[in-house]
Amino acid sequence: MADGGELVKATERLLEGRHGRLGSSALRAALVDLYEFWLGRGASAAGVDTAEPGVALVAVGGLGRRELVPFSDLDLLLVHNGNSGVGEIADALWYPLWDAKVGLDHSVRTPGEALKVASEDLRVAMGLLDARHLAGDAELSGRLVTAARDQWRRTARKQIPDMTASVRQRWARSGEIAQSAEPDLKHGRGGLRDFAVLEALAAAQLTARPGEELLEAKGLLLDVRTELRREIRRERDVLSAPEAELVAAELGFGDRFTLARKLSGAGRTIAYALDVALRSTVEPPRTRFGRRPARTPLAENVVLHGNEVALARDAVPAKDPALLLRVAAASARTGKPIALGTLKALAESAPELRAPWPAEALNALVELLGAGEGLVDAVESLDRTGLWSRLFPEWGAVRDLPPRSPVHQWTVDRHLVRTCVEAAKLTTTVPRPDLLLIGALLHDIGKGRDADHSELGAKISAQVATRLGLSPADVGTVSAMVRHHLLLPHTATRRDIGEPATVARVVKTLDSDLVLVELLHALTQADSLATGPGVWTDWKARLLAELVSGCEEVLRGKGFTAPTPMDDEQRELVASAVASGTGEIRISAHGKVVTVLLAVPAHAELLAPAAGVLALNSLEVHSAVLRGHDGGRAGVFTASPKFGSLPDATLLREQFARAVAGTLPLTQRLAAKERDYGSPAAPVPPKVLWFDDETSGPDTVVLELRAADRIGLLFRVAGALRRCDAEVRWAKASTLGGAVVDSFAVTPRSGRIEPGWRREVEQAVLTAAS
Repeated sequence: MADGGELVKATERLLEGRHGRLGSSALRAALVDLYEFWLGRGASAAGVDTAEPGVALVAVGGLGRRELVPFSDLDLLLVHNGNSGVGEIADALWYPLWDAKVGLDHSVRTPGEALKVASEDLRVAMGLLDARHLAGDAELSGRLVTAARDQWRRTARKQIPDMTASVRQRWARSGEIAQSAEPDLKHGRGGLRDFAVLEALAAAQLTARPGEELLEAKGLLLDVRTELRREIRRERDVLSAPEAELVAAELGFGDRFTLARKLSGAGRTIAYALDVALRSTVEPPRTRFGRRPARTPLAENVVLHGNEVALARDAVPAKDPALLLRVAAASARTGKPIALGTLKALAESAPELRAPWPAEALNALVELLGAGEGLVDAVESLDRTGLWSRLFPEWGAVRDLPPRSPVHQWTVDRHLVRTCVEAAKLTTTVPRPDLLLIGALLHDIGKGRDADHSELGAKISAQVATRLGLSPADVGTVSAMVRHHLLLPHTATRRDIGEPATVARVVKTLDSDLVLVELLHALTQADSLATGPGVWTDWKARLLAELVSGCEEVLRGKGFTAPTPMDDEQRELVASAVASGTGEIRISAHGKVVTVLLAVPAHAELLAPAAGVLALNSLEVHSAVLRGHDGGRAGVFTASPKFGSLPDATLLREQFARAVAGTLPLTQRLAAKERDYGSPAAPVPPKVLWFDDETSGPDTVVLELRAADRIGLLFRVAGALRRCDAEVRWAKASTLGGAVVDSFAVTPRSGRIEPGWRREVEQAVLTAAS
């Protein structure tokens, strides 16, 4: 009987490097040779070589792949042809290993039994793909290996759903290697288990064999795993900071931060490849009659094809600079991945966005950033194909950049994206959700360089914001957000916020800008939540709220602006509507942006018919201003088509006239449109704010709605106000990416403003926006 103690001692000598320290790959090769030698000798002593009928010892797992890392369990299969003495042979093999406390995962089966188990157990089926003969009847081993691989090729496609579910469950348990402070090298997303899945798909001839970039990524993970176990002298796959310093030094990376950045890149390479591979092996769903799936429009020249976001058939990426962002926004909004062919087409032919970006590109970016959890995968897809750095060349400095502080859970680039995800939940708490999202994306963009990241980031963010096409005032706000993104949390937790001088200093630092105070309040919460567990606490929230409340007390009354008065053209159209007694409309177009001027007599509805007709024609309202004048009312709507080209002006006039007259069933037709195109669930619940004493007259107040945009939202809100007998004196609507900030100066049609009336109006508006 072979002595397992000898195996353990020989392994220790290799790890100690008594005859010279071996490199990572050389150590794995030496361990394989050592274990094969011992198992071969043990198999001979146990009678494997001479057994009749034949018996064979087969290695699977790391030994089977010749990738044995220190302190790995041995995965061994004893195969036989109905040999009655196989139990004694197995005992002679296993007991020396157990006595020496060598980890062992073992089984004894005939080829038929092994194949049957493999047909029922995905893990066993994939394990047999690594099977390799060690000792005994080589023909028996060969038959099993060949049969197992043939069976896998025949059945693999049917097992893709179970495989995908298993992979995602493992990711949920173990997190991901890319952009993680303590990566699980084996089980994490982008780890060695994922590489094994890629190889299994290739063995089934469902995907190509992993290429050089993937093999290099796998090699790095194996080397790090090898050195981690050599350093700590035990089984472990999670790389923490102290061990990372030792491993980095051994592998020649200088420090753990350099190693972490390399690991993050390797993990992203494997994770993205597996994501694409799993999607490519799934047959697109067909209709009940066997037809290919329909192509449902999601945005201009963007469709949902099956379960993937793709380009419309007539899309021309080279002539549509904003198409890339619309594709990404649609993917993030729906949670559906971007088709690989679409990514390739965009990478090959999408033009550079010239500064300043067109308004539709900026709008699509804000919609993308406000999409919630779907943003993470959308950005990852763009980044893996080089498209994200085309939009933001500054991203290279923070990509895969590991955090310097132990409280940070993510790399800097992932932290920025996660901050946007958290900020999307807070868009209804601020008057400028678009600036909140852009500030969230850029607040740490100055990291990774030898300078104060807030000051450098403020300069970089000003350049980016200018390139995006923001106004000079908005550029200043974004730059100030980045420069001062630590001001509120540091002041709230390190200073006496009950002292008036503290509040005065904050107000002065922020140039008495109430909007900036509110944006920084939301950014601080999003930044903390995206940092890691326990960073955003009730205590911190309470201190911050107290500080911000003190600032608002000082700045009260500066946060709201009413719409500007009517110009001559609007007054002229109102006079025409009053004279005719019907709705009047004028339309002017500048490219794909249309300005619609509508007017009605004072007795007729304006807001609901106008908003309904525009929504019915897939015109996305970017801004709207309504004012009353001399017996009538006018509305100026700026919009652009969500799909296709601008609608016919004559059709708009006819529909508006019918809507004002009450003969166009807008409610039913918009409901049908929403059913056909669908609206994703709002990432954040709507919010209503009341502003008193900001309009003329004691019985008029301003209601401000902050909500996620959806088809026909303005129409439904206008209808809710009408049903509550709330007369809209004027309105000011603004769509900022996927969010809206709509203000309505309202008054009861009869009676005075009472708390009960406010509650009724607020509930009706919230219901309409939900």
